Amino acid sequence: MADHNQTVKKHYINAGSLIFGAILIYLILIIYSGMHVTQLSGYEVTEGSLAIDSTYRGIALRAEQVVSANNNGYINYYAGESEHISNGGLVYSIDESGVLSEMIKDSAAINTVLSDEALGELRTELTGFATTYDDKYFYDVYRMQDSIESTIRKLANQSALENLRSISSNAYGDLVDMGYSPDSGVVVYNYDGMENLTASQVNEECFDEAGYQKNQLVDGDLVTGGDPAYKLVTSENWQVVFPIDETTRESISSNDVIKVRFLKNDYESTARVEVVNNDDRDYGCLYLNDSMIAFATDRYVDIELVLDEVKGLKVPNSAIVNREFYIIPAEFATDSSAGDTAGFLRRIYLEDGTESTEYVGADIYNRVDDELYIDTSVFANGDVLVRPDSSDTYTVSSKESLTGVYNMNKGYADFTKINVINSNKEYSIVESESMYDLQVYDYIVLDGDGVNDSDFVKDTDLKTRKEGDG
Repeated sequence: MADHNQTVKKHYINAGSLIFGAILIYLILIIYSGMHVTQLSGYEVTEGSLAIDSTYRGIALRAEQVVSANNNGYINYYAGESEHISNGGLVYSIDESGVLSEMIKDSAAINTVLSDEALGELRTELTGFATTYDDKYFYDVYRMQDSIESTIRKLANQSALENLRSISSNAYGDLVDMGYSPDSGVVVYNYDGMENLTASQVNEECFDEAGYQKNQLVDGDLVTGGDPAYKLVTSENWQVVFPIDETTRESISSNDVIKVRFLKNDYESTARVEVVNNDDRDYGCLYLNDSMIAFATDRYVDIELVLDEVKGLKVPNSAIVNREFYIIPAEFATDSSAGDTAGFLRRIYLEDGTESTEYVGADIYNRVDDELYIDTSVFANGDVLVRPDSSDTYTVSSKESLTGVYNMNKGYADFTKINVINSNKEYSIVESESMYDLQVYDYIVLDGDGVNDSDFVKDTDLKTRKEGDG
């Protein structure tokens, strides 16, 4: 007989335990989700333009005249390097005995106090250098040193001009020869034998800088009559000739005037341009009418051509990636619509060996000539697709690569194809022609490397770039 007094134990659920368990499960889900969320920076696609830049090293051609020394002796200069001098202006003196050179040295030593005007000239030159100096171009320090030495030499020698006038009337007068400029122009104290070179004569040998020799003329040197004393550039019009390839030739041919930037000082100008062909080689020739004096001492100049600006959607190069996709004929899709998704019938075999099909849905990443680009994760190589309402089959194997970016509009990485029109070191301009392409104001992953399709993303540093950045 059962014991009616036996106590029946009832199990009660503890509300606190439930709450604690729910919180624990929630925390686990949060941690798991956080571990599988890719921390990425985003970029908002905008419409913009990009200048197509091309860098070249060219030869500078000018109206140059090498002026010869009139006599033998020690030469002393009175015009500064790259200084503009008028017709008949005093450039140098030649002293057969060397007495004048000693008098100039003594004059420079005695007159150690420079005038306010002279100090102002030096101060302006040094301030300009300090303002534009860049460690990447340390060689500019040596150029500045030469320029300062030239300026100081000019200032010191000018103090001896009065002595020259008195010398011309004393016993030393017959031993001193004055050199006056035969024309107005810019004085340069070097020569290289290429002063008479024309654009039609430029060839590949001209760009062999290993064999190039620039002869520097130095104040106080002993010269012989007939030797080069200095060079005079008599026109502000000058040319830059540089070798080009077929692509650049086509770009230049479509422009009468182009923008050019000089890498030496970042100066920008516009120039008339034409293509010349010498010895079956194409060269670009720029015709300039300004800034000659800044490059008067240089035979070789580095330039950057800023050609036509291309407009479209502007994206950073860091976002651009390449991915492979399966190519499947559109006729094997279950519908022929032009949407961004499609369905396919894949052949399978049931457990009893019976042949059947299963429906597989897929996103379309591109459509070209009735061929669909499908993600490689949807099918395996060798899968057999059955054409709807037909016994025709297609074996999945053919692949092609697409260039694109990862769109993050939906909160996960979604590959979107792009068509790059042109690019520079930092940005590319792409066009949008179809519904499968990138669109303005889309958010894309800034750094596409290492991103997998369908990765959930958290935009931690959205960078909205305005037109013209970079």
